[in-house]
Amino acid sequence: MTARVEIAAAIDDMYAAFLAGDRGRFDAHLDPEVTTWETHLPGPLRTRAELDEYRDRRDSAGQRPRPAELSAHAKRIDVFGDVGVARYELHARAEGGVSVTRVTDVLRRTGDGWRIVHHHAELVRP
Repeated sequence: MTARVEIAAAIDDMYAAFLAGDRGRFDAHLDPEVTTWETHLPGPLRTRAELDEYRDRRDSAGQRPRPAELSAHAKRIDVFGDVGVARYELHARAEGGVSVTRVTDVLRRTGDGWRIVHHHAELVRP
């Protein structure tokens, strides 16, 4: 399996884990020092611990997003040794329709597979 195929499969599995509510499986795709910059976040989150803190607050307030479908489209993946860059559109279908987010993930190859070290997402169409 090529690195591009491995990265694409990891991204697809991460979103499948989100839909399944499997936070452990989702987090297995993230480096502990992942930076997360998304349109809806309260500023950049600079580690997975900061991301966890945000998610715990959000979830305890009953504000966890619940899309019916979540999928990465038009993936473009480049690999430079042990570093990968994935760009894609994330489509989320919920009761209100389909939203589209532009995503760039930077990944690092580890002994356990590819881990996202930086995730940048910008809402394009709510």
